[in-house]
Amino acid sequence: MKSLFEAYDLRGQKLRNRVVMAPMTRARAKDGIADQQTARYYRQRAGAGLIVSEGTPISQEGTGFAFIPGIWSDEQVRGWQGVTDAVHEEGGKIFAQIWHVGRMSHTSLQPAGGLPVSSSAKPARDDKSTAYAFNEDGVAGFVEASVPRPLGTDEVARVVNDFANAAANAIAAGFDGVEIHGANGYLLEQFLNPEINDRADRYGAGNVEDRTRFVLEIVDAVVARIGAEKVGIRLSPFGRLFDMPLHPLVEETYLHLAAALAERNLAYVHLKDQGPASAPALSRDFLHKFRQSYSGTLILAGSLDKGRAEQFLRDGLIDLTAFGQPFIANPDLVERLQGDLPLATPNRDTYYGGGAEGYTDYPVYAGGTEAKAA
Repeated sequence: MKSLFEAYDLRGQKLRNRVVMAPMTRARAKDGIADQQTARYYRQRAGAGLIVSEGTPISQEGTGFAFIPGIWSDEQVRGWQGVTDAVHEEGGKIFAQIWHVGRMSHTSLQPAGGLPVSSSAKPARDDKSTAYAFNEDGVAGFVEASVPRPLGTDEVARVVNDFANAAANAIAAGFDGVEIHGANGYLLEQFLNPEINDRADRYGAGNVEDRTRFVLEIVDAVVARIGAEKVGIRLSPFGRLFDMPLHPLVEETYLHLAAALAERNLAYVHLKDQGPASAPALSRDFLHKFRQSYSGTLILAGSLDKGRAEQFLRDGLIDLTAFGQPFIANPDLVERLQGDLPLATPNRDTYYGGGAEGYTDYPVYAGGTEAKAA
């Protein structure tokens, strides 16, 4: 019987268990560089079989959050080296999530105050479509995402190359691999969704090959740079985050992607279910179909608890289980799950920005009491 707590071979990398720490933006890097506090945060959580870092932008253009550590400059690479060293000293594994937010940005974060780029000029306008940026007074906070401009056909290669360069930088920084962020309403999904993508070029919404071309060009460029065994990708089929409308071509699009990704023999595909446990966005039927099309390692994240995670493993629908918010307040989450110990509740007011409070000061569990922070 598969267990959360058994070791797993990830394309030649030995994971100590099947628990993955999902990527979570924390906005603690004041100058856009991972620092000693970042290293401490990840060191505390290195008991996970695999850590996927917070989204780390591939360029200034790809940034949609103030105070997040990027991975396009030499200084940023050196900053991340402290993080990867810390995780490896604890016997952990860590992949960098490489990220371009597309239209989910704001002019205050863009080079020379320019417009963000997307597949089209359609802005995100639901009540959650904000960027953590700067208002007209220079104060950081959540502001409405700016209206984007369509990425020019002749610019696509530049962005693809930015992803490849970011992947190479991640390996130079000591990461064990990278996860391409193709989920949650960001740039790659803006190309995949035909309700957002109104292009008439070879990256347009006319057919499934065109809808997925941009994603697969990025995957191929990253694989060529660092090797398929070090590349994962995150996807969120049926996701509606940041004004992503549902459309009748969702299943066709993602099952086509699943088959194409299987051919590339990646480290993994990471699916994010954006629905609550009571009403998941990803049905078991869809997961079964995806599993049939994609034969490699499959990770699932989204409203999982120990029981649901183990059931998915037993049913053979997934190989690894990812937890996000529980890792915020429980740096020793794996030990708590294994011992059926109570879980601490994170303080949502300290999710983004600030210092050590709500970041590195959550304690481990010890003998019925909360010990000091690790």
